[in-house]
Amino acid sequence: MKRKLGLKILFGAVAGIVIVSTGLTTTNIINRESLIKYIKTFDKVEYDNQLKPSYNLNLECYTFTTNEEFKVIQLTDVHIGGGVTTNKLDKKAINAVASMVTEEKPDLVVISGDLAFPVPYEALTFNNLHAHKILTSLMEQLGVYYTVTFGNHDTEAYNFHNREAVGKFYDELDSQYLLFDKGPENIYGECNHYINIENTQGLITQTLYMIDSNAYMDDDPLGLNWNYDNVHQDQIDWYKEKVELMHTANKITTNNENAPMPKSLIFQHIPIEEFKIAFDIAWDEESKSFKENTEVTYNFGKVGEDSPYVYPPKDSLNYFDTIVELGSTQGMFFGHDHLNNFSLTYKGVQLTYGLSIDYLAYGADRGCTVIKIQNDGSVNIYQESYYQDKYVVKEGIDKHD
Repeated sequence: MKRKLGLKILFGAVAGIVIVSTGLTTTNIINRESLIKYIKTFDKVEYDNQLKPSYNLNLECYTFTTNEEFKVIQLTDVHIGGGVTTNKLDKKAINAVASMVTEEKPDLVVISGDLAFPVPYEALTFNNLHAHKILTSLMEQLGVYYTVTFGNHDTEAYNFHNREAVGKFYDELDSQYLLFDKGPENIYGECNHYINIENTQGLITQTLYMIDSNAYMDDDPLGLNWNYDNVHQDQIDWYKEKVELMHTANKITTNNENAPMPKSLIFQHIPIEEFKIAFDIAWDEESKSFKENTEVTYNFGKVGEDSPYVYPPKDSLNYFDTIVELGSTQGMFFGHDHLNNFSLTYKGVQLTYGLSIDYLAYGADRGCTVIKIQNDGSVNIYQESYYQDKYVVKEGIDKHD
């Protein structure tokens, strides 16, 4: 009798979980569709003359052609929950993205990871695609060209959809504005791709590399110990190959072996180990401020995270050494550590934390990073706080937590 009673309790519990799960799944789908309906109330961004990219079959990338300034904004850690319990906070994040993109009118938006935050204790959902569908619906509604890299929270071990599936979702999305490529099948990551900016003579002036910084190490699949994965050697080799390919393309275009190496920028989610090294060189723990030194230049921004302040993988292989050696990449842009938004230059490369948007995990200063790229490949990088009056939100939306 006890055995039968135990089995009844077990089967009852399983049935209860199935019923609750089914109910939540249906409710979360309804919630997702309600947010997409809300997104339809936003206006398209008005441009005087919106640049439109073409696809270069030889270089296998989207390309913008202009002799004028090219404007990129980096958004990071949007953290859409996509569940019924996060509806109110998701609307805040939606308004943050929409208001900044509408005001800044960028030629391109790069969202550098953690678009989603589908953790059950916040969103009551394991379906990480809800968040990605919501955010892509917003960008399509705004009518702005965009691409993404993935962060550690975009594909948790317990989510319904793994990294490959999320990459496939973006790769197959029926989109007018998404400039995404999941990248080669034979290397790590699901969002390794690049976008070129060239002048009207066909000379590449800037390449924007989006690189998958991956998620967690195998011994910490849930990220409980903050043991983050890094950019793998095959990705580093891929980056080097593409930098050299762009240089070769410029040589062919100009019929000149001495043609300039195209400048480039890298966008990824998790910072590299050298950002921590640069920070430790420049940071004065006693005064809690950056000190003057000959190795690292402090550019702007503040430190908001607790010690050890910067949270990179334990080993970034020879990634940064390769970047410095090639001499193409001027800057790298990260997210991940929400309360950091500072920028340092180390060994000739500007390392910058983007301003995060997060309303779900643990907060942020909120804003966007603006990157203005000139025709000669030089860049001007600065940040804009979301709390400025110029960023207008819908009635009833409070910008604060």
